[in-house]
Amino acid sequence: MKASFSKKLLTLLIAPAFLFAFTTKMYKANFSGEWKLNESKSDLGPMAQFATRAIKTDQKDNGITINRTAPGFDGGDATQVETLSFDGKETETTIFETSKRKASAKWSDDGNALTVNYVLHLDFNGQTFDVKGTETWTLSSDGKTLTVQTNASSPQGDLAAKAVYDKQ
Repeated sequence: MKASFSKKLLTLLIAPAFLFAFTTKMYKANFSGEWKLNESKSDLGPMAQFATRAIKTDQKDNGITINRTAPGFDGGDATQVETLSFDGKETETTIFETSKRKASAKWSDDGNALTVNYVLHLDFNGQTFDVKGTETWTLSSDGKTLTVQTNASSPQGDLAAKAVYDKQ
């Protein structure tokens, strides 16, 4: 009789753990919010004057919409909106008037980093060239700091920049 009770108790304790192992979702960092560039913590390199100053993101289970505000060529601000899906499909976004960005997003295995691979096709006054790059998005453990590490290459050379944003 005692062995039967022990088996029932063991089954009662193990069954929920077994079921939860297959039903819980993997944790993914949540980048939703409004973010402001912290220039003192960033290393923006030669493109500092054109760096994104503010980011507003809306993250859902299947994708993220990113609004980036940066200084424009006319002296004012320019905002670019991009929606990326988490299924790896490539998205094309128009930047400026004739330039395009093709990008896809993928989560790291642990769900703590989002990697955006992109090709930026720039067209300025008939001069065209491509910039290929990777952005890696990570959050601090308290969720108050967003770091975007960018590595890119173009015919003009390679570029690495780290932009750090504070949650507003």
